[in-house]
Amino acid sequence: MALREYDNVTAEPSTAPRESAGRISVAGIDVRRFPWIRPLSGDYAYNFAQVEGLYGGNPHDPDGWLDAVRRVQAQPRDRAGVAELLRHQQEERGAPDPARRAAAQLALPQSVAVVTGQQAGAFGGPMYTLLKAITALQLARRTEQRQGVPAVAIFWVESEDHDWEEIKSCTVLDAEFQPRTVTLADLEGAGERPVAQLTLDSGVEQTIDELAAALQQTEFTATVLGDIRAAWQPGTGMARAFAVWLERVLGPYGLVVYEAADPAAKPLVADVFVRELSSPGQTATLAARAGEELAARGHAPQVVTQADNVALFSIEDGRKAIKRSGDQLVVGERSFDVAALAQSAAASPQSFSPNVLLRPIVQDTLFPTICYVAGPSELAYLGQLRGVYEQFGVPMPLMFPRTTATLLDSGATKFLKKYDVSFSELRTPGESALNKLLESQLPAGVDESLREASAQIDAAMGRVMQALPQLDPTLTGAAKTTLGKMEHELHSLHTKVIHAAKKRHDTLRRQFVRAQAQAFPEGHPQERMLGGVYFLNKYGPGLVEILLEDLPVDAGRHWLVTL
Repeated sequence: MALREYDNVTAEPSTAPRESAGRISVAGIDVRRFPWIRPLSGDYAYNFAQVEGLYGGNPHDPDGWLDAVRRVQAQPRDRAGVAELLRHQQEERGAPDPARRAAAQLALPQSVAVVTGQQAGAFGGPMYTLLKAITALQLARRTEQRQGVPAVAIFWVESEDHDWEEIKSCTVLDAEFQPRTVTLADLEGAGERPVAQLTLDSGVEQTIDELAAALQQTEFTATVLGDIRAAWQPGTGMARAFAVWLERVLGPYGLVVYEAADPAAKPLVADVFVRELSSPGQTATLAARAGEELAARGHAPQVVTQADNVALFSIEDGRKAIKRSGDQLVVGERSFDVAALAQSAAASPQSFSPNVLLRPIVQDTLFPTICYVAGPSELAYLGQLRGVYEQFGVPMPLMFPRTTATLLDSGATKFLKKYDVSFSELRTPGESALNKLLESQLPAGVDESLREASAQIDAAMGRVMQALPQLDPTLTGAAKTTLGKMEHELHSLHTKVIHAAKKRHDTLRRQFVRAQAQAFPEGHPQERMLGGVYFLNKYGPGLVEILLEDLPVDAGRHWLVTL
C-alpha cells in the first residue's frame, strides 16, 4: 500500500503494516505529513521540549504519569459527592453495570480518572467522538496496569454552549459510497439556548427515517437503528439523547458518561465560580499571556481573550456572557456589584456555566483527572491554561492527543496496494489523481508514443523558430502560435486517450472512487466527516471491542485500519 508513505522518520518503532490479533491490520503515518494537522500536534508528539512548561507534564514520560497520579491523589475533593452525582445520572439513563461499577470507584481515595469530552452531536457525532472515548478507555486500562491504581474513563458531554449548527447534522455513506447528510429540524430555542435546554420534537422520527434510508442495509442495521431510536426520542433532551446512546455503545466497556449541564453538579464547583467572579478578568489575562508564550514558540494561540472577559456565562435566562466594566459586572443589559454576583454564584451555582477557559478547571475540580484526551484544537487552548490551573490551585493533568485513524475495508486496501496509490493521493480534489493512475495503466506503446510525439513537435518547431528570423523576423510569432495549436491538439488527444482508458478501466475507476469516498469523503478527513454510526452499521457493535484491543495508542501517528 504505497509503503513509501509509512517510512519511519523518527526513532519511533517501525509502523509498517501489521496484523493485529487477526482482526485488523494497521499502518501508521507520521501526523506531520498531513496539512490539516496543526504543527503544534507534531511538536507535542515528537519535540515536546518545544512546548515544555505550557502543560502539566510530558505524557511520553512514564514518570510524568506517576507524578500526575500523586498530585491528584493528594488533592482534596468531594469524592463521595461526585460518585453519588454520577450514580444518579446513570440511574436515570439505565446505564449498564460495567459503567456503574466504574463510576463507583471514583469514591475510592486512590482512584484516578482519564477524561475526554465532546459536544452532543446528532446520532453520536463524527467518528472522532468514538475515537476520543476509545483512547480514554485504553489509557485508563494502561494506567491500572502500570500504576496499580483504579483508573476510570470519563466522557464529558459538553452541552452548555448553543452552537446548534455544529451538532445538528450527521453524514454517512450510502450503498453507492456517496455522502448523505441528515439534519435535525431546528428545535425550539436552537442557537439561542444551551443545547442542554433543547428538547427533541416529533420531527426527530422523520430524521431517523432519513438516516435509515441513507445507510447501507447490513446485518447490523436493525440493532444500530434500534439504539438510535431508543436514545433520540421525542420529548428527550438533545444532550440526554447523546448521553444515552454513547452509554449504550461504550458503557459495557466501563466508560462513565457525565452530563456536564446537570444542575446537581454545580454546588460541587460553586467555589470555582465564586473565585472567577471575585477576580474578574484574571483568567482571561493569564490565558492571554500564555497565548503570547505559545506564539513566541511558533504556534498560534487557539483562544484570543479580552481583559474584560469573565470566564463564566449566566444561563438563568438564556446564555449570556459576563463582562467587567469598571468595578461592575455586566450580564446582558444588567449591571451587578462584583461581590453581589459572586454571592449569587455561591447561592445559585446552577445559574452559571464555565466558558472554554474555565471548563477544564471545573472538570478537574470534580474529577481526579490525571489525563485529558484532547483533539488538536483543544490541545492548543489547553496550552494556555497552566497559569489558570495554578491560580485555582487545581493540579493540571497530562494532555494526551486522541487517537486519529481512518477505517478502510479490505477492498480499498487491496486496491491501494495493487496500484501503489498512496493514502495522501486520495485527498487530491477532482479526478487528477485518478487520471494519473489511469495514465500509469496505459499500454506502454500509447504513452510512449504520445510523449515521443510531443518531444518531436517541440524539437521540430524549435528548429523552425530558429531559422525563420533569417527570412522574416515577424514570422516567429506565427510559429509560436502554430506550436501552441499543435500542443493544444496533442493535449486534446491525450485527454481523449484518458477518457478511453476510463471506459476501458471502468472497474479501476470505481475502485478508486470507492476508496477515495471512504478515506476523504468530499475531500475531508474521514474521522471528521462521517458519523460513528456509519461504522457501527458497517462493521457491527463489535467494532468497539476490536479498536479497544487492537488500535495502537501513539500520539504521533495517524492509523490506517483495515477491517
